[in-house]
Amino acid sequence: MPFTEFDRHQVRFFPLRERENRVFIEQDHIHPDDSPQALTGPQQRLIEEVADRIVAARQCGAARMLTFGAHAIKNGLAPVMARLVEGQWITHLATNGAGIIHDWEFAFIGESSEHVAANVAQGKFGMWEETGFYLNLALAIGAWEGLGYGESVGALVENEGVTIPSEETLTAAITNGVAGDPRQAAAAADLLYLVRRFELKAGWMAAPHPYKRFGLQAAAYRLGVPLTGHPMIGHDIIYLHPLNHCAALGRVAQRDFLTFAQSVSNLSNGVYLSIGSAVMSPMVFEKSMSLSQNVAQQAGKRIENHFIMVVDLAESHWDWQQGEPPEDHPDYYLRYNKSFSRMGGIMRYLSADNRDFLLALLRNLEQRSIG
Repeated sequence: MPFTEFDRHQVRFFPLRERENRVFIEQDHIHPDDSPQALTGPQQRLIEEVADRIVAARQCGAARMLTFGAHAIKNGLAPVMARLVEGQWITHLATNGAGIIHDWEFAFIGESSEHVAANVAQGKFGMWEETGFYLNLALAIGAWEGLGYGESVGALVENEGVTIPSEETLTAAITNGVAGDPRQAAAAADLLYLVRRFELKAGWMAAPHPYKRFGLQAAAYRLGVPLTGHPMIGHDIIYLHPLNHCAALGRVAQRDFLTFAQSVSNLSNGVYLSIGSAVMSPMVFEKSMSLSQNVAQQAGKRIENHFIMVVDLAESHWDWQQGEPPEDHPDYYLRYNKSFSRMGGIMRYLSADNRDFLLALLRNLEQRSIG
């Protein structure tokens, strides 16, 4: 006998502009020309080492990947990361589902980061109409168009709207796709269900994003650099909205995982930066590295000499250059360090604020360009 599902259509949602937020992007963003806080000698030397590696990787055409948790967005670092992409220092950006949401909300209303405890008590946490509606719709349309997770949201922000296909177009795609590409037929069926269920009118749906200059996904879309989203079902507030359709979400997330793995396959002599992501970054990376190494070895090659820089606030008292610590050492349970130390290449760990690290790294790299 099947279990009973919760009916999200019973939920009352509220206008996003009624929500009290804690971060306001116009006043709280970090400008790329801002100065970082004073760093210690060892911290400065690590940043110098990272910059050396990025310069060498750019010269040989190897991947330079920057993966980050949602706090990097909440800390207002999107303009700094966009500058790193514009300077061709970074070739791939990646974040989790929360990073996608905060970045979109900043672009849409200029604010994000609600008061969780107070809103849970009122049954309002995450119950914001525009966030649930626009993001889920963008992902469903992106799945139909063959886009990735971050790319779908980036297109929504940069274009300030989406095009909703007609029922006739989707029905024809289902019929033709079954005979040709069943994946296209399935994506069309997912979107057709949403179009009918929510009575979405075919054609252009405008969605102004007056703060899109702060949107990292929009910048990546505009610059033609992948910003991949790596969500987990049930982790993010967009799953609360009835327009959420996880089949469509899975399609765009799968595309982004494989796009991420493709970048990892070009990581020999490259650089991987993991900033404030204790779970998503190491977990997605290790599977992508295994995939890429498998294919490389079949061709008689290896992914090697890659440089991994892990940055987080937690202090570590272990020298990770010596490998991972024994199980009775507390640092053994710094899971992200342990995972990355197993990935070959060279791994370094820096305990620092992500704002100071990225600002100092950007400044170091840009000074080299001037020189």
